[in-house]
Amino acid sequence: MDRALLLTTRGLRAFGFGFSAVLLGIHLEQRGMPAGLIGLTIGVGLAAASISGLVAAWLAARFGRRATLALCGVLMALAGLDLAAATTTAALVASALTGMLGAASVDLGPFAAVEQSMLAETVSGRARNLAFGRYSLIAGLLNAAGGAAAGLAVPGGGSSFYYAYALIGGVTVVLPLLMSTRVESSESPIAFGRFRPLALLAGLFALDSLGGGFVANGVIAYWLHVRFGATTAYLGPVFAGVALLQATSYEVAGRLANRIGLINTMVFTHLPSNVLLVAVPFAPNLAIATAILFGRFALSQMDVPARQAYLASLVPPAERAGAIAMTGAVRGVAQSFGPVLTGVAIGASAFGFPFWAGGGLKIVYDLALYAGFRGKPAPHEA
Repeated sequence: MDRALLLTTRGLRAFGFGFSAVLLGIHLEQRGMPAGLIGLTIGVGLAAASISGLVAAWLAARFGRRATLALCGVLMALAGLDLAAATTTAALVASALTGMLGAASVDLGPFAAVEQSMLAETVSGRARNLAFGRYSLIAGLLNAAGGAAAGLAVPGGGSSFYYAYALIGGVTVVLPLLMSTRVESSESPIAFGRFRPLALLAGLFALDSLGGGFVANGVIAYWLHVRFGATTAYLGPVFAGVALLQATSYEVAGRLANRIGLINTMVFTHLPSNVLLVAVPFAPNLAIATAILFGRFALSQMDVPARQAYLASLVPPAERAGAIAMTGAVRGVAQSFGPVLTGVAIGASAFGFPFWAGGGLKIVYDLALYAGFRGKPAPHEA
């Protein structure tokens, strides 16, 4: 029952993030924001999402995981109401401070550290690879449905979607409160433990996220709109297809990790996807750009469940929320710089810059991760 409620909460949030990633840039543009300010708003949202994870880890240790996860639902509801009703630039930018814009990833936000710690409590070490794969699969499928729903938006109709976003946030307030105490830590929780063993890993994750910030989903949707004139009617189904590809890859990733190991899964799938990412700006038209992006997204997220399972296995249960939050904060702050620079580049018609910068940094990350950790399997893999 607890796992079902956890996955339901996860799926509902992913559905909202799915349509927000498609609509956000266009919605802000229709409210009068220039490209640079749109990039800044998304960047602030990414930074807030990661930093708020540290606060969530502290709250989870003090007040419990269920209450903290419910608070994340409150933040999602506030973000939706702000985006739906605000008319001033300052108020729209303020929505990013909730950390729940959903413009980049279904795994970035204050909820991530708490939710992944709860999931790790519900499964044994040997089942963890598949459990995190299934956890990502649910999010991917609902994220695809959200992207498809965004294709139904009429010009200027983003407000109604963001009212729905606020409603989803309200539902995710209630569901965690229905879970049992079994999802809480079995030991006395420690908000922030010893992070020295994770320092190098966190640094590499930050490099990857810095590259990812240049090509966050919300940024790519806006890039396709500006570069090729793509509308929400086109972008909705495209990002639904992207999410379906990612969902399928999550399930494959869990099984692949059981065969070749978590680090190998992360590197051998991620590196080819980044080569494709660098090729996107060379596409002569929207159809070819979309095809390259499909190829990239079929591989790019297979490292996500592998990374989650690897990190959750390196620290004791009582320290998991803090460890996940710490690495998430480092990743998110690094990622937040990308959209700001991308917004400036799009405004200056430098359309290749986001993909070359993002893909190049991610390739360096892949090579460094393999060199540094190929001989260090997770404890449950030994």
